[in-house]
Amino acid sequence: MALIKIEDIAHVRFAAPDHAAMRSFLEDFGMEVFEAAGRLYGKGTDGRPFVHVTQPGEARFLALGLRAETVADLEKLAAAESVVVEDWNEPGGGKIVRLNDPDGYAVEVVAAQAKSAARLAFGDQHRNTASSKSRVRSAVRLESAPAHVHRIGHAVLKVRDFRVSEKWYKERFGFLTSDEVEAAKDVSLGAFMRCDRGEKPSDHHTLFLAQLPGKPGLLHAAFEVANLDDLMLGHQHLKARKREAAWGVGRHIMGSQIFDYWKDPFGNELEHWTDGDLFTATDPPQKMPMSALLAVQWGSPHPLFSGKIPPPPGLVAFFTALNIRVKGLFSRQPKGNPS
Repeated sequence: MALIKIEDIAHVRFAAPDHAAMRSFLEDFGMEVFEAAGRLYGKGTDGRPFVHVTQPGEARFLALGLRAETVADLEKLAAAESVVVEDWNEPGGGKIVRLNDPDGYAVEVVAAQAKSAARLAFGDQHRNTASSKSRVRSAVRLESAPAHVHRIGHAVLKVRDFRVSEKWYKERFGFLTSDEVEAAKDVSLGAFMRCDRGEKPSDHHTLFLAQLPGKPGLLHAAFEVANLDDLMLGHQHLKARKREAAWGVGRHIMGSQIFDYWKDPFGNELEHWTDGDLFTATDPPQKMPMSALLAVQWGSPHPLFSGKIPPPPGLVAFFTALNIRVKGLFSRQPKGNPS
């Protein structure tokens, strides 16, 4: 049994030496940005006080934020971990428990933040399809603008030992496996994990743990936008602003999201996504090949598949040690079976 069951991801925290550069990027990315107590905050339209934090310092990832349902959950977690529940003196207030995972990542578990009403910043358009004509006597007219970040959806962490990290996160926060990723039969190197909300649908993944070579670090953080039109307008805006594209646009296999990845001025990768899978606690875990991780159902192939970049040398050595053919991993794109 898990100590608690978190309800969602709360935020990601970074350090950066140039807040003006970060602010400009986050605004282009589609966040509302404000400063408080020397920190830079980005928020979406879901009513949460913030989803992205930047504080002064050498550029690096600092912490993953998770949201507990109640302060009582924080107290239970704190007692089990021999830490304290603190007042949280950041926008929205509330309470916080601070932990460190097996790879040294700071994990900030929060509850009782003040929340405002969610707002719809980009409305859904009626769509005409071959089988349904709901838009009649009305034209589509979209204005060029950044995408509208609604909420943070998930984070991807590189870990040293997947099984150790998986056990740590599941025992404390109640994560459920949606898809376990295998580099070869019975050689699991990661998993997409979702929140256990019982019969309430939850995103296909809130956290993905990936055992890959090199130092631990955040691989990316992902933010939900209103819909496909919003995502594409955001893509167009970021491209016009000459921001660094990382991958996209396409539709993932695991999770099914339509995605678009960009890099901030300090090399952190952030994703826009829409139309992801939702599952309840009764949906069983699946096993998927690692080739499905970077493959697409449609859209832009990952740079590894397109030949724009070779597999990193460390990755080649890593899989060679496991007696796994790297060429096979990165040259075949599976038909895939979205969970």
